[in-house]
Amino acid sequence: MIDNAVAQLVRYAEQTGLIAPEDHVWAVNSLLEMLRLDSYTEPALSDTPIDLPAVLDALLDDAHARGVLENNSIVYRDLFDTALMGRLTPPPREVAARFRALYDESPSRATDWYYQFSQDTNYIRRDRIAKDMQWKAPTEYGELDITINLSKPEKDPKAIAAARDLPASAYPKCQLCAENEGYAGRVNHPARQNHRIIPITIDGQPWFLQYSPYVYYNEHCICLNAAHTPMKIDHACFRKLLDFVGQFPHYFVGSNADLPIVGGSILAHDHFQGGRYEFAMAKAPVETALAFPGFADIRAGIVKWPMSVIRLTGGDPARLAALADRILAAWRGYTDKDTMILAETEGVPHNTITPIARRRGADYELDLVLRNNLTTAEHPLGLYHPHAELHHIKKENIGLIEVMGLAVLPARLKTELTALGEALAASRDLRADPLTASHADWAEGFAPRYTITADNAMQIIQKEVGLVFATVLEHAGVYKRTAEGRAAFLRFAESVK
Repeated sequence: MIDNAVAQLVRYAEQTGLIAPEDHVWAVNSLLEMLRLDSYTEPALSDTPIDLPAVLDALLDDAHARGVLENNSIVYRDLFDTALMGRLTPPPREVAARFRALYDESPSRATDWYYQFSQDTNYIRRDRIAKDMQWKAPTEYGELDITINLSKPEKDPKAIAAARDLPASAYPKCQLCAENEGYAGRVNHPARQNHRIIPITIDGQPWFLQYSPYVYYNEHCICLNAAHTPMKIDHACFRKLLDFVGQFPHYFVGSNADLPIVGGSILAHDHFQGGRYEFAMAKAPVETALAFPGFADIRAGIVKWPMSVIRLTGGDPARLAALADRILAAWRGYTDKDTMILAETEGVPHNTITPIARRRGADYELDLVLRNNLTTAEHPLGLYHPHAELHHIKKENIGLIEVMGLAVLPARLKTELTALGEALAASRDLRADPLTASHADWAEGFAPRYTITADNAMQIIQKEVGLVFATVLEHAGVYKRTAEGRAAFLRFAESVK
């Protein structure tokens, strides 16, 4: 039985091109070493397609039964099956060489291959990504993307306890560092033996390209600085973003902001996120044209979007970067007390930008999303952050992905929204069930507009979740979509000299 699973894993590696037929015996022996098996008989395999997760589960179950895998929880199983896949993953030099050869044919051919490769190695766990709940919700800003993230493994209490006893480690410095490539991992850091990154040069500096293991959208890639250096939005950042889309014109790329609350989850390592996907924000039109002195060659305007976005379009990326830098400099120091925009309080800066770059044919396009991380007594998590009445759906920071129109919602909502739909269809008391109590005010507000049945309850809830997310983005917008907000936005634009 175990020989059959080993043979299936080796055949899978051959079929996906991870190894060559000449590597067969070596691959078998490498897996036997990892599994602590000292004998093997080559079985005859059928032509049935190989189910990689099922094969890995069989190998892990057997390893646990024999005491090779001492702890059978998810964290330890992930460490072990990643080590198995690492035995079958080509070395970095081969992966980089293949990418470069395909890039010489076309950038999209290179990324097509690399994205498939990252799935074939199980670095991107397709079976887990498939569990994520995803839908589109119509709003006045277009169709927003909603996902309930179920692909990240649940916290493992045993692993958490074990991590407390580990000595402090500064290697790798973070989960984005290049030193993760091939790293065995530990209970508080994921294994990456099957992870390969692509060296690239951005704005003359060494960077790397990889994919996110959680893939929130198609070809969700990460560009990371070769050096572990903090994120910073500046002129160089704009140049790098525009250089990247110059090299990969079929991808967009953007950066999280560089301040807490409005920034990403990893501010200590300079990185961007991109991919082959058109978000609702990219489809949103310019609704108010702007003109900036000295930049008549750049088309500019305010985008019809719940957050406050200035869009720049032109054929010369250097000119876009120069204007973006001028806007950033003006925004960093801009205060408008009438609209509660404070550049700083007690020397702590609040204003920054979330930038996103893309190509439009021969043109380059740069969206500059104005951000402010001011907190108040009424809104201690952030004035321009989801307000408390929305926390039952979205409490976490609004980073780059959300800014563009994709809500990444917590896994708890799968259970809670299912219970909510059942309760609404049955006209049960929402406040009597802990799963639905936090959603009661919201649901009681929208329920009278519908005739809710067991058949349509989830469809209605998903639509209403989309409307909540639109409100989340409105809260995060520094200029509200009112006459007063538009006038204030124009005052800032006119201040850019």
